[in-house]
Amino acid sequence: MAYTFDTIVNKPFDEVIERVTAELKKEGFGILTEIDVKATMKKKLEVDIPPYQILGACNPHFAHQAMQQEPKIGTMLPCNVIVRELEPERIEVSAIDPIASMQAVNNPDLINIADQVQSKFKKVIEALSAAA
Repeated sequence: MAYTFDTIVNKPFDEVIERVTAELKKEGFGILTEIDVKATMKKKLEVDIPPYQILGACNPHFAHQAMQQEPKIGTMLPCNVIVRELEPERIEVSAIDPIASMQAVNNPDLINIADQVQSKFKKVIEALSAAA
């Protein structure tokens, strides 16, 4: 089973980060965390990798609903979206499929919430694909 939704965007890395952030905002998500994996790998391991960022996206409305149904769900939040450079101006964007990740929780009360979040993430990926 696939656990992400993906697209390739043929634009500069920083421009794709801005576009992903804007598309997530349109769907009610803010970015709680930004992890610069490239910088971390360089600092911790002296390894050079292409640009790679993990964006921790959160929709407060859905997060609140999920926490009411499953108090420990915070261990799976925020929802991650990765932006990684495959080659210059060829950027892959991958968003977690919340339905796939919520299956591990085994709480049927989360299905409706995961469906709604999945729909919004699909819209983000589709918007990025259309603009690519």
